[in-house]
Amino acid sequence: QVQLVESGGGLVRAGGSLRLSCAASGRTFSSYAMGWFRQAPGKEREFVARVNSDGSTDYANSLKGRFTISRDNARNTVYLEMNSLKPEDTAVYYCARGRAYRSGPNPLEYDYWGQGTQVTVSS
Repeated sequence: QVQLVESGGGLVRAGGSLRLSCAASGRTFSSYAMGWFRQAPGKEREFVARVNSDGSTDYANSLKGRFTISRDNARNTVYLEMNSLKPEDTAVYYCARGRAYRSGPNPLEYDYWGQGTQVTVSS
């Protein structure tokens, strides 16, 4: 069983930055893609970013240039650096493990999910 634990969320003013972390259990972390999703109140869960096992990354078009995903396989951790935050970035952010070494933006391509961490951006 894989466990994912997110941290780093909180309250920040517009224009500020946050770095989210997601620590994963298990010995095969490096073999799987990892992703970040978010869900705002009343909205569907949406793709934010993903990093494949080879380190290649992809982002939601609207977030390119502001968010950066990275992974540290030695620490079994994936990060999401968020800059120039806007009130519309307010959501619960979830990390997820892909079903294979590479994954895309569809949540169905991910099999394990963390409990989420709240990010609130005030105007």
